[in-house]
Amino acid sequence: MAISLDEHLVTLNEARARLPGRPDISTLWRWRQRGVRGVKLETLVVGGRRYTTVEALERFVAATTAAAGDKSTAASALSRQREREIAAAETACERAGI
Repeated sequence: MAISLDEHLVTLNEARARLPGRPDISTLWRWRQRGVRGVKLETLVVGGRRYTTVEALERFVAATTAAAGDKSTAASALSRQREREIAAAETACERAGI
């Protein structure tokens, strides 16, 4: 979702003060540029200064939290795939007489 000018604009420095642990400003820049778990922090530039919004921070935290929750599903799917690969390797070894 794009930032609306109706939302409460804050500088990145002000935004970090609203977050637990008060992450370094470089962390917010990284969240904006690379994102976390496929989610980027929404920002905009007004008059040469970069801003985000309180609402964008809330969306970012909610989306990264949801993405972290899906981690267990991805891990179990990966585990099932790994189990199939191991079974296939064991079968191949048995056929080869190893």
